[in-house]
Amino acid sequence: QVQLVESGGGLVQAGGFLRLSCAASGRTFSRYKMGWFRQAPGKEREFVAGIRRSGGDPDYADSVKGRFTISRDNAKNTVTLQMNSLKPEDTAVYYCAADDSSIVVVTTNRNDYDYWGQGTQVTVSS
Repeated sequence: QVQLVESGGGLVQAGGFLRLSCAASGRTFSRYKMGWFRQAPGKEREFVAGIRRSGGDPDYADSVKGRFTISRDNAKNTVTLQMNSLKPEDTAVYYCAADDSSIVVVTTNRNDYDYWGQGTQVTVSS
């Protein structure tokens, strides 16, 4: 299995930026597709971005397209979410997740992800 630890959350004003990182340890990082999800109070956990094992073909939720960028470094066992032009509605706990399935493409379904980090809080003030 793999252990995931997120970092980089915090408080930022609307229009600002944050960079979230997820460090993986355990099994070979490159075997996992990786995703970022978020959960706001009273809402379900939702897909934000995902990336294939190779780092290609990232996928994004419509709400973050053009503002967020996901990337990974398999040599450093990390996946990063660069968040620009942040909005108050981006406020949530952000989770890193790993998908161990053999399917090549990124899945947006949280139930398909096998391992989760503990989450990091992102708060965007207006």
